[in-house]
Amino acid sequence: MRGFDLVVVGGSSSGIAAALTAARRHCDKKIAVVRKEEKALIPCSLPYLFHTLDSPRKAFISDEALSAAGVELVIAEVLSLGRREGKLLTTEGEMKYERLILATGSTPLPPPFLGGEKENIFVMEKELEKVERMRASLRRAGEVVIVGGGFVGVELAEELSKAGKKVTVVELLPRCLSTFDGEVSAEVERLLGERGVRVLTGKRVKEAVGGEEVEGLRLEGGEELPAEAVVVCTGLAPRVELAKKEGLELGPTGGIAVDEYQRTSDPRILACGDCAEKRSFLTGKPVKLMLASIGAFEGRIAGSNLFRDLRRNPGVVGTFLTMLGETVFASAGLTEEMARKEGFRIAVGRASSSTRHPKNLPGASTLKVKLVCERETGLLLGGQLTGGREAAELINLLGVCILSKAKAENLSLLQHGTHPLLTPSPVVHPLHRAAEEVRAQEFLGETPPF
Repeated sequence: MRGFDLVVVGGSSSGIAAALTAARRHCDKKIAVVRKEEKALIPCSLPYLFHTLDSPRKAFISDEALSAAGVELVIAEVLSLGRREGKLLTTEGEMKYERLILATGSTPLPPPFLGGEKENIFVMEKELEKVERMRASLRRAGEVVIVGGGFVGVELAEELSKAGKKVTVVELLPRCLSTFDGEVSAEVERLLGERGVRVLTGKRVKEAVGGEEVEGLRLEGGEELPAEAVVVCTGLAPRVELAKKEGLELGPTGGIAVDEYQRTSDPRILACGDCAEKRSFLTGKPVKLMLASIGAFEGRIAGSNLFRDLRRNPGVVGTFLTMLGETVFASAGLTEEMARKEGFRIAVGRASSSTRHPKNLPGASTLKVKLVCERETGLLLGGQLTGGREAAELINLLGVCILSKAKAENLSLLQHGTHPLLTPSPVVHPLHRAAEEVRAQEFLGETPPF
């Protein structure tokens, strides 16, 4: 039987980050990563494997960093954790461990309608063989229905429209991308419409119609949508079967319960990524956020805390990015809608400007900023951006500001570099102007105390 100081179960974003951090922090320890697939796909790349990339094999996670760090990669399926004996049972035999990190990820929710087992109905799996089968079906199909208007559904819809497919998105909620406020979601739906994608919101799929192969979907109101292929993108569930089998505690949202150091109910076992329970930095409440960036962040915490507590998790902010055409849509923290629902008294600031100064320079586009702040203190609760590629790094800056508990005053006086070819003008930068708008508002007839 082979023995290791640490075994990481799962070799995607969180597992690799955990193993690499552990190798740096504990260079004298013997570390292994166990993964079922010989090659793992980058999860966020899945929508782009059907047009932009000509082969899924171009979207593999690189394992070179693991070998360079002295981490052994074991290709096997884990059958049980054997936590009482510290012996992991795999299809390649037993592995003894002193510490264990669970990074088992998530699994797509099944079709939420009758007939979901028909041929050419898919969920967004991460295994290469299943992706290739789905890819072949979508390439043959002329009409495709996507069930679910979240990030994956919207991104896939645009990809398939580029490939000349007739695409319909069916979303149960009143709008697509409900992670954003209504005005941003409306812009997303407008851009999809311009690309020929039909968007149906507030609609529930009742059943799939056809014989062995799907021929369409019937909605609850009776409308039938023809479809030669259907992709279900209605969300993910944490993959916790191994943890449940061993009696580890689960949290309110179904993830493995962890403390602020990513420790589970067994002090020798830590968990990170999609399989682990999350807590909001802003509200302290359990939240179901599944992002590769959060998984890697938690992996770096878990990999540090194997033998003593070195890093703590302050809670997750939730920073989202997507892109349709040349327009970036980004969000960090709470939206206006979320903040009101959580009971915050809020102030909102909006501003826009060109991303170049002067605006006639090449590459210029319009950048829109929306800030959501606590009314009494000016504390930044969230931000949303639409615009060019510059929005990507600006939303990450706002994520840092939220974690730093910055206020509108701090954003108004933020010092950062500018250049005519790279950024908005420092005089009319929309981030500063939105912050000034928040700060200038009078609340209940009183001068804001910030």
